[in-house]
Amino acid sequence: MRALLVVNPAATTTSARTRDVLAHALASDLDLTVAETRYRGHARDLARQAAEDGRTELVVALGGDGTVNEVVNGLLTHGPDPDSHPRLAVVPGGSTNVFARALGLPNDVVEATGALLDALRDGSERTVGLGHAAGTRGSEDEGVPGRWFTFCAGFGFDAGVVGRVEQQRERGKRSTHALYVRQVVRQFLGDQNRREGTITLERPAADGGAPEVTDGLVMSIICNTAPWSYLGNRPLYPLPDASFDTALDVFALSRLSPAAVTRYATQLLTSTPERGPHGKHALSLHDLTAFTLHSQAPLPFQMDGDHLGLRTSVTFTGVRRALRVIV
Repeated sequence: MRALLVVNPAATTTSARTRDVLAHALASDLDLTVAETRYRGHARDLARQAAEDGRTELVVALGGDGTVNEVVNGLLTHGPDPDSHPRLAVVPGGSTNVFARALGLPNDVVEATGALLDALRDGSERTVGLGHAAGTRGSEDEGVPGRWFTFCAGFGFDAGVVGRVEQQRERGKRSTHALYVRQVVRQFLGDQNRREGTITLERPAADGGAPEVTDGLVMSIICNTAPWSYLGNRPLYPLPDASFDTALDVFALSRLSPAAVTRYATQLLTSTPERGPHGKHALSLHDLTAFTLHSQAPLPFQMDGDHLGLRTSVTFTGVRRALRVIV
């Protein structure tokens, strides 16, 4: 089997030794090419070339969720077609590795490598759904290119946190869970939009009539699987029913007062696969194939933990059976 190993040498837990061990293990079973990323978007370019060459059957991503996201977007440059695209395999090398862990892969690089080799020998794979987001037609974001995401997107508060973390990493800070917690507090104290409820969610009506509209939202999280993220080894489940086998789930809040934040943060920290945050200010929607989020003011936007700037309107699509993954 012809395969490409895409390595992000800047990922949190990736080293030259990790790369060499993984490459040696894979080369015993595969016709392997190894490529290291050199700039933002390079993993996408490498995966696109692999998908277009017609010979590569497998692309392995060694890195964090951002590397995986770029590889997925490269593989799906011309749209989802799981029967013709190379299959994807993931070896976690970042700080959180939500996508890999949601697939049931070990979070340790060595254990994950062993699991990958076993899966390849057994021919074990599954087809997963993905989310897609694009600028909304008729909005000032209409020309923004569409992009795929594997496990989550955020519009508003959580995307602001991601942006703050990226700023700290650019200043040399290490990506840790403590860093995220500090930025959550700073985002809450500094976010004026949380008091105004600028977000509107619009989705097609089931009967084909006028769209269903929910306004006055202050934050929104879109999930393609559960858990949404991890705090250390603790999984967080704002949307326990989210799954790679369905379309997209949405969790939103209409209030972020100190009392509401305390209540919903506590519920999130104690959430389980059976029960997530709930209450009169919480909105949970399951298995949506299409919807749009609008905002009266530009808000931060993130996909798979990658901050993508400010947006006023984003249209989401949930695509079932979009990509084959080795597990």
